[in-house]
Amino acid sequence: MRKALTLSILFASFSALAQSDKRISTLDFVQVQNDNYEETLYYYQNNWNVLREWAIEENYIHSYEFVRTKYSEEQPFHFILVTTYSNKDQFDKREENFAILIKRRGGRRLKNEKQPNDFRKILYGQEAARHGFDVE
Repeated sequence: MRKALTLSILFASFSALAQSDKRISTLDFVQVQNDNYEETLYYYQNNWNVLREWAIEENYIHSYEFVRTKYSEEQPFHFILVTTYSNKDQFDKREENFAILIKRRGGRRLKNEKQPNDFRKILYGQEAARHGFDVE
């Protein structure tokens, strides 16, 4: 009986956590342009990734993920960039917070001096993807 009660309370706690997920993510689907795979990868490793590492340290974001995909005609992108915010407050302050980090960074790191528009194209961006089953 006691074990069943403990399991019920534990299950209810996990259910409540799953139902109250406040995380918000942004997603960008990136296509490499003109066979500039190395430039694109360098750019994201040395800029996007660095800023997100700092953003976690400053509690500006919850997490981030750089996903490499297999390019195809049906899915014509090479990478998916995911930045997840813990809540709406973090999400709403994202531009302000990243501006602070960009200033600290002091400029972009580029391979072969190619600018982002020369080597990558963001095919699709989703600004406010919600986590969990809550309806808002």
